[in-house]
Amino acid sequence: MKQKIVIKVEMPCDRCRSKALALVAATGGVHSVAIAGDARDQVVVVGDGVDSVRLASALRRKVGPAEIVQLASQAKDEGGGNKAPAAPAPGRCAAAHAATADG
Repeated sequence: MKQKIVIKVEMPCDRCRSKALALVAATGGVHSVAIAGDARDQVVVVGDGVDSVRLASALRRKVGPAEIVQLASQAKDEGGGNKAPAAPAPGRCAAAHAATADG
């Protein structure tokens, strides 16, 4: 069953966006990944059998606070989307960049 997942992720820099896209693209069952939203803070994932909760948890661990915004099944017999809010985690972007910054 093909599904579309929209996850809002705190990605203040291009490096964080790249990291998020790579993480999601490496997940099994993912067909396409895109960045959306006015602030470029949403990751749109289309795939078969993708575990949205596991994906959001991985983004929280590796990138920063993540929240599932939309789950939509693209099957003909099922319509509409389900919303499942997730608890945000504290951001680590600034701390991670400070630890790896040169000079």
